[in-house]
Amino acid sequence: MKKTLGRIYVLLIMLFLYLPILTLIVLSFNDAKSMSVWTGFSLHWYAELFQSRLMMGAIVNTFSIAILAAIIATVVGTMAVIGMSAMKPRQENTLMAFNNIPMLNADIVTGIALMLFFLMVSWPRGYMSILFSHTTFCIPYVILSVRPRLNKNTDRLFEAALDLGASEKYAFRKIVIPELKPGIMTGFLLSFTMSVDDFIITYFTRGAGINTISTLIYSEVKIGIRPSLFALSTIIFVVALVVLITVNVHQSRADKALSAA
Repeated sequence: MKKTLGRIYVLLIMLFLYLPILTLIVLSFNDAKSMSVWTGFSLHWYAELFQSRLMMGAIVNTFSIAILAAIIATVVGTMAVIGMSAMKPRQENTLMAFNNIPMLNADIVTGIALMLFFLMVSWPRGYMSILFSHTTFCIPYVILSVRPRLNKNTDRLFEAALDLGASEKYAFRKIVIPELKPGIMTGFLLSFTMSVDDFIITYFTRGAGINTISTLIYSEVKIGIRPSLFALSTIIFVVALVVLITVNVHQSRADKALSAA
């Protein structure tokens, strides 16, 4: 009885989460603009998506900003973690406390603060202001991801490599970076996801004539969402699903090979 109830509960949760996405995918192939009447299968909205300069511009802006912000935040955050490791525990804990504040702070406060900063320094709002803002709020997540990987064991391995005659640069490249690699990758992927997903901070720091996917959807809501946005959402969902399945299959094969060895 408990198993049956458990399966029903899981099924309901899955329906609640994925039924809206399934509906969106179906509507992206509807020939009509209506969201309540099915008039036939069509790829019209996908064609419109790739022919729209506005939408393609928003896609390019979204992912180019996300990639650049994630790279810069990962480099800066990793360097910050390495620098903090040389500090006294009290100083390090103080910096970590300040690092956690942006993550606990409301996005609207961060967005307004950044907007006021750009106005104060007369920095024109546009692509670069969004990139700077996204990099700023991504750095704390990188630090939080990388910091646990840098522990006493890493210090011991680094010192042992130096005792065996390795140079500091060589020991850092061969010992420290591989130890930090899982945290670095986690921080990069988290930063990329946070940047793509962000709306509030982007809304306050973008200038006129530049859009990301989130701000474009917001502006479309006012005049009525076109099904080409359904097509865009479907493509993003399918790409994310394929990447997730590929990573899981690769990890599963790696685990099997490791256990067989």
